[in-house]
Amino acid sequence: MNIQLTKNSLATKVSLIIGVLGLALSLLGFFANHEQFFYSWLVAFAFWMSIALGGLFFVLIHHLSGAVWSVVLRRFPESFMAILPFMAIFFFPIALGLYDLYHWAHADAIAHDALLQEKAPYLNIVFFILRTVFFFIVWSVFGRLFYRFSIKNDVTGDAGYITKAKKISPPAVILFAFTVTFAAFDWLMSLDPHWYSTIFGVYYFAGSTMATYAITTLFVLYFAKGPLANMVSVEHYHDLGKLIFTFTIFWAYMTFSQYFLIWYANIPEETVWFAHRWHGSWKVVTLVLAVGHFVLPFFIMLVRAVKRNPLALTIFALWMLLMHFIDIFWLVMPNLHKEGAVFSWMDATTMIGIGGLFLWLVFLHLSKHSLVPINDPQLQNSIHHTG
Repeated sequence: MNIQLTKNSLATKVSLIIGVLGLALSLLGFFANHEQFFYSWLVAFAFWMSIALGGLFFVLIHHLSGAVWSVVLRRFPESFMAILPFMAIFFFPIALGLYDLYHWAHADAIAHDALLQEKAPYLNIVFFILRTVFFFIVWSVFGRLFYRFSIKNDVTGDAGYITKAKKISPPAVILFAFTVTFAAFDWLMSLDPHWYSTIFGVYYFAGSTMATYAITTLFVLYFAKGPLANMVSVEHYHDLGKLIFTFTIFWAYMTFSQYFLIWYANIPEETVWFAHRWHGSWKVVTLVLAVGHFVLPFFIMLVRAVKRNPLALTIFALWMLLMHFIDIFWLVMPNLHKEGAVFSWMDATTMIGIGGLFLWLVFLHLSKHSLVPINDPQLQNSIHHTG
């Protein structure tokens, strides 16, 4: 039982073409408005990076918990996390745009700002880059290691590789939690260096995990029409739907917790971040995010039939990915467009540029090996999973 994706599949070719076209158009945008380009690139990078990181978390939790139901689906998040070393390449434009993105990167700004002077030992260019390098090393090592374990198990049939993955996953989860938290602090929260939230890393993690389950669902539903037709069932759809629903609620809990404590304390240096997002047309985006990312999904996904219907689940997963994009857009763009929300064509080209190449790499990984972990001792139990 060795089910593989064709190396020159239509999905692989289309992803590559779209990615190259998106990057080419984005490059033109760089010369037209480099500041907008860097902000748009950061939004797209944070979005697709969240999928790769979510893939790593999916696999870590799978092994840590000894899950059975997700064995047949595991190759998809494994392919997401395998992209982590390549995502470092997409970070280079952010490194080049530090002065455009981050106020704390300007020496003159620090010289006239007492608070930035206090934060300078942490918020400085050299330490920022070193931390990012460390993050990518940790993620890449774990991502490639767990991917290698899975492929080695495919080739040799040695279940010892699955045992190794289970043993390494507990410390890996701890390192994952710390690195993702500080990456969110560095890349997103420090866009406004006068504001901070200790819950911000968990906030980004919640949205990332939700989005990963959503895109995994789309992959499963896509391949269920072909090579995985006899391997995944409505029970797998139901469980994926429940996990999207779970992390939608978790995201809302983190979001409200962050907002409520700051609102209740009513300290100006803390409330200013939310004030920016309640100014002008940003108020509309905030309300769309509240309703679209929580209220509507909550009531829709309470219905059991929605989680078990492929078409309804596809629409719901696509909707949640859109909400995840709006969420990251809402985190980043008020630092550039302070008077109101502005959607630039570069927001689209950077998304499809990075996204196209991301999906191209994922499809390449899926074409190299079986779409399911063929020698995992729990594969048959996973195929016959009944919820």
